Amino acid sequence: MRNSLNHALVLRIEQLLEERGTTRYRLAMNSGITHSTLNNIFREAIADSMLSTVILIAGGFDMTVSEFLNSPLFGEDDLEL
Repeated sequence: MRNSLNHALVLRIEQLLEERGTTRYRLAMNSGITHSTLNNIFREAIADSMLSTVILIAGGFDMTVSEFLNSPLFGEDDLEL
């Protein structure tokens, strides 16, 4: 099954929230993005998530962007680009 990039981003964030036992609110606080921006990402209301936002989210999980993107969810064969 192929995912859009935005959907893969949502799935990865959900996966990490669950693994780390944290909330969307805490992620927003830790990453420096607004809670409303994070909610827009989850509703997939943003047409194309900006790399700068992904960098902030990765930082909110105390991860590098490479660590964040190191998931089968972002495999080229699995994404609709």
